[in-house]
Formats: sequence, structure tokens, C-alpha cells
Amino acid sequence: MTDPVIASAELWISTHKHVLSDWCATIFDFAEPAWREYRSAAWYVERLRAEGFEVEEGSAGMPTAFAARWSNGPGPEIGMYAEYDAVPANCQAPAPRRAPREGLGFEAAGHTDPHSALGVGALAGLLATKAAMEAHDIPGTLRFTGEPAEKVRGSKPLHAAAGYYDGLAAMLSFHPFYMLPLCNTVRWDTHCGAAFSMIYSFRCEEPHLWGAGDGAPIPQSHAAVRAPGANDALMLMYQNARALRDSMLPHAGGWSVSEAIISAGQATADNLPGYRADLQYIIRTPDLASAERFAAALDRVAEQAAALTGCRVERHWVSKSRPGLPNHALAEVVWEALRQVGPPEWDEGAREIMRQVQRECGAAPAEEPLIPECTRLIDPREAEAALRRQLPPEQEHFTSDDYTEMCWHAPTARLYIARPALVGGPYPPWAMNALGGIPATIDPTVICAGRVLARAALRLLRDADARAAAWAEFEARTGGGPGGSEWIAPLADYPPPIGFAWPEYVETPRGRDWHIPSR
Repeated sequence: MTDPVIASAELWISTHKHVLSDWCATIFDFAEPAWREYRSAAWYVERLRAEGFEVEEGSAGMPTAFAARWSNGPGPEIGMYAEYDAVPANCQAPAPRRAPREGLGFEAAGHTDPHSALGVGALAGLLATKAAMEAHDIPGTLRFTGEPAEKVRGSKPLHAAAGYYDGLAAMLSFHPFYMLPLCNTVRWDTHCGAAFSMIYSFRCEEPHLWGAGDGAPIPQSHAAVRAPGANDALMLMYQNARALRDSMLPHAGGWSVSEAIISAGQATADNLPGYRADLQYIIRTPDLASAERFAAALDRVAEQAAALTGCRVERHWVSKSRPGLPNHALAEVVWEALRQVGPPEWDEGAREIMRQVQRECGAAPAEEPLIPECTRLIDPREAEAALRRQLPPEQEHFTSDDYTEMCWHAPTARLYIARPALVGGPYPPWAMNALGGIPATIDPTVICAGRVLARAALRLLRDADARAAAWAEFEARTGGGPGGSEWIAPLADYPPPIGFAWPEYVETPRGRDWHIPSR
């Protein structure tokens, strides 16, 4: 017999499919990078307020973050969230060929995961849950946070430290298909690991003192000895820090170190030393101890690079995120909802678009262009077993994502729904990016996610036993909940790193453009 509450949620989604498609396309087109998601955040704030939510803008001091709340009376509080940051140098039109979005170049940002589908899929689940609560007078509260800068693990450590996840009965975390075997499933034991990200800022403020006493007759003449400067400091650190990988990487599995040079805009053909250079690192590790060891080693390299080049150096934190925490009881609730809904469904029109992408990439179009995992479910325990075959027995976490911050404040389930992935690869990045933006190919992911999230949320709102089981497991794993003997407190003891020269869109006489002109 059909549950009338679930039927109400399903009705909301089925009658809003075209609206959800438009919403997803809108965020895909905004494609704003970390800490600069102005239009995307404003869009969510306006939409949520129109739906009756109270919304705090700029939550935890982050201009492009928000925290929304809607209540139907006293009862359990369920959390969901949106991400919406995009990745520089991945600008792609929603088309089955390599092309930037109109008016931009390939250097601009674009959605890769895609967070456009992540956020709108979660919003679909949220609003479908709300519609059912109103239709059947179900008490409880829905909370929805806007999470900028996920690609640098930015917002969730700050939101966690400021208490934005406290008081939840459950947090439902959705991500489009991540990596095999995590497709159309729920994470079980092996959750994402820790991540540290920091910026080393080199400043050459007194270049004349580095070579003091050289006897030059005119201070700062072209013949005077002066410091190599900030550009040299950055290059020394960039090169020498890579040696740390050879020394440290083989001794801990499943981690990575990535760096990015943040543009300071200083360009000169004169022989003046560079004044400022910023170098960002992100360290993804299975545990906090590994992250702390590597961060300490980077600090030593930075100090030496500064001393050699006549600079001073400052370290600014971008992220300190904790490793994840399983919750089998909540995972079972979400898995049951996923089993009821089934995997996403793509029609023949969507499949033909996928074949066009295959042709554009020089591959033979396949009768079934999707990898098999996109159209079937995998039991969380089976996915866990497949994942464990790739890892050392002692490694408890794998890869990184800052949803892990939520795990320490409320029972959290991590849901993965397939996004289109093609057989016969490898394919260039634009192909998957395009399929993440073309409505016919990405809408099934959004709809499926919304249906699963709404079913899981409505079960939790009405099932006190399910909530109690999830909370009992949360307390057992943390040694008594927040502050317990096994609990890891928030690590974010730093302000939001919003003042750096992060890439962004700008308004010029040429119109709206990327910060590196595209025309």
C-alpha cells in the first residue's frame, strides 16, 4: 500500500521536474569558483526565502555561505546542504562538443563534480520533504546550509566550529557518483579522510637589506645587490616541497599533496624583486597525524625559502577538516530509500547525446553508452568490500571531502547517485563536464537524489526508533557525543580565508569576463 506521505513528496518532485532542470542549468551556468560564488549563493538565498525559509546570509563569516531553517513545530531537525563552487580552467558549455560557455574562454571556471547537480538534488529533497510535512502536518524542522569552497575544503570546518551542525537528529549528505565502487550506494565504514589546506604568503618588504654593505654608491641603483624576492621564494618552496613526497608519501597510503600558485597580479620587466607571491597547498591524508607531520615539514621548507630570498613568510589556513565517522544505522535508512527509488533512468534521447560525445572524442558510439554501474545499485557492504581490496588493512579512511566535519556533530549518511559516465574511455575532462550540464543527461541524477533524500528525511521525521538507533551509534563512536572521549573537536581556529587573490569573474568594458581575459 502506498504511503500517502511519500506520495506527497513524489508528487512534488514529479510536478517540478522542469523547474528543477532549469534551476540546475542556472547554477551550472553561473559556475563560480571557491569563495567567489556570489550569484550562486544569492540565488539559493532568494529561492529558499521564497519557499518560506528563514535564511542567514554570510554564515560563519563567509560572504557566500548561508544557513536556512524552516519549522513545522517542535520535533526532530534534519539537515541537508548545497555546494555550488566550480573549478577554474574547466569552462564547458552544456553541449556534446568541447566548447566554453558563451562569452568565455576555456580558462574560466566550470562544474566538474558537478556541484550544480549536488546542490539542486539536495534542494529537491528538501522541498519535497517540506511539501509532505505541510500536507500531512508532520512536526519537525528542516535545516539547509550553503557550503562554498568545497574544492578547497573551505566552509564546513568553519560552519562546524561555529555550531551550525549542532542539534541535528541527522545530516543527509549527497554527492553525484564519486568513483567506483561508490555509485548508487551509501558509504559504509571507510569514509573520507582528513585534509589540511594552507597558503604560504611570501613578502619581500626590505629587499635592500638582503645585500647590505655591498658599497653601491646610490641606494637601490641598478647595480645594487638586492634580495631575489618573493617569486624566487615561491619557486624554491615549490621545488623543494616536492622532495617531501618522495620522503614521506611511501610511508602512508591513500593520500595526496597538491599545490596552486595564486596570482598576485605583479608583472614587471624591470630588475625589481617580486614583492608578493602566494602558494597554496592541500594535503589529503587518511588521518590527522599524517596531515600534521606533512604540514610541519612544509613550514620548515617555507622558512628556509624565505630566508634564502630576503622575504618573510606567513602561513594562512584555508582548511583543517577531520576524517569521517560511519553511522550504519543511518546508512541503512538511506540505503532502504535508495532501494525503493532505484537508480537514475536515462531515456534514449539522453543516450544519443552520450553517443554524440563519444563520437566527438573519437570513440565508437556504443549501443549502451553508460558504464554498467550507472544503472544498477550496489549494496553498501559490497561497495565497502570492493573499496577495502584497494587499501592497506590498517588504513581507516580514503580520499577527502569536508562533509566529514558534519559526522562529528550529528549522525551522517553519505549518499552517492550516478551521474553519466561513458564506457570506452579514457575521455577528456570536457566530456564528463558537459554531461554534468546537459539537462537530458544530468536531470535523472538530480531527480533520483531528490526522491531518495525526501524518503530518508520523512522516515527519520516519523520514526523515533530509527533516530534513536542512529544517535546511539553516534554516541558509541564518539564516546558520548560532542565532547565525548572519542570525539574530535573542530579544528578551525582561523578566520575565513576570503581576502586572497582567488580566481573570479570580473566586469570589464568587454562585459563579464574571467580574471584572465578570454577575448
